[in-house]
Amino acid sequence: MLNSSLAEPTISVVIPALNEARYVAAALASVAAQTWPATRLEAVVVDNGSTDATAEVVQAFCATAPCLEVRLVDHPTRGRAGAKNRGAELARGEYLIFLDADSRMASDLAARVAARGRRGYDAGSIRVVADSRDWLDRGFFEMIEFGKSLFQIRAQMFYCARELFLEAGAFDETLQIAEDREFLVRLQKAGIEVCHLRESEIATSPRRLRTLPFRLSMVTMLVRWALADQGLGRKWNY
Repeated sequence: MLNSSLAEPTISVVIPALNEARYVAAALASVAAQTWPATRLEAVVVDNGSTDATAEVVQAFCATAPCLEVRLVDHPTRGRAGAKNRGAELARGEYLIFLDADSRMASDLAARVAARGRRGYDAGSIRVVADSRDWLDRGFFEMIEFGKSLFQIRAQMFYCARELFLEAGAFDETLQIAEDREFLVRLQKAGIEVCHLRESEIATSPRRLRTLPFRLSMVTMLVRWALADQGLGRKWNY
């Protein structure tokens, strides 16, 4: 277990980004807006072979937020798991928070993660809500959160002590979906208690729920996640 006696552990936010020029600045802004001391915080953006202006947007953001250390890493080999692994390898923080590039952290999330770490929880999934005012979007993610709580499922975006993450073997890079679920289950099987952090949240874009007419993407997404939770289709393109 990580020694969590430090009052202010260092925290790295790892952000994989593939063609996320539209969203990544907002993700970084949410890191910069943390109540956690900027000197104990960094963002590691892993450009996963983008063909849009993702890298330029990150560089422009750095010029506007000099107080936050932001590192842009080029990792052209496509694959979200591999991109996150690369970010974790290069991160300097004692704790890692994995944040999707189309998502935003609540301003107290880093502080909440540090508090959980001080209580002995070196890994935990994080409450995820829709970054939308639409009641269907919000209802969908609330339903997912209810299911995660009811069935004690640990999945989606999470935090982990960096040392523990690397010792446990990081993400399975052959997976296209549910690499987070597979990793957290692996921790649990090794006897590590994985908590679910509900006192803060990550707001994520509902864009995948809108790719089909009549909101049918909600059904296909739910089925895909349910199958992946059971270990089916994890290597299919996502």
